[in-house]
Amino acid sequence: MKPKLIILSDLWGKEKSDWVSAYVELLKDKFEIQYYDCCELGEIDKTNYSEESLHRQFINGGIEKGVENLLKTEKNQVDILAFSIGGTIAWKATLKGLNVRSLFAVSSTRLRYENEILNGVIKLYYGENDINKPKHNWLEKHSIDFEIIKNKEHDFYTEIDCTTLICNEILKKIHTIC
Repeated sequence: MKPKLIILSDLWGKEKSDWVSAYVELLKDKFEIQYYDCCELGEIDKTNYSEESLHRQFINGGIEKGVENLLKTEKNQVDILAFSIGGTIAWKATLKGLNVRSLFAVSSTRLRYENEILNGVIKLYYGENDINKPKHNWLEKHSIDFEIIKNKEHDFYTEIDCTTLICNEILKKIHTIC
């Protein structure tokens, strides 16, 4: 039986996530994949589908609601690939008891506010030019495995060359913990 990988969307949810199919294609042979729209998990109102509105709702209770709903849904051990706000939801859910074997969080800039660190396999990815990425000393202080992708912005994960890089790393790491 294949291990379960859950993929958590970024702030935009399924409406702007055509790029996710490239990750699914590269990982589907090794994992049973479950995709979650973080807007649905966080019970976000998409009537005003703007970055500012979605972000405000996540900060004002949507993250916590997403954590709560993820914990209700996932009862068994999972690996997680999470993007942006999805990484924050995954992190907080893991702290509250979600059984996570490994977490790969991409452009999850809100993690810079976290002081409690997870156990297990963690890998964080950030674009070099993402002004909201955690400071280098935060990453080193918490001894977290991370990679800074040169000359990239926040949404670098939507680019196919970065998709391949991240998926290859996931497959390599998972192979060592199985």
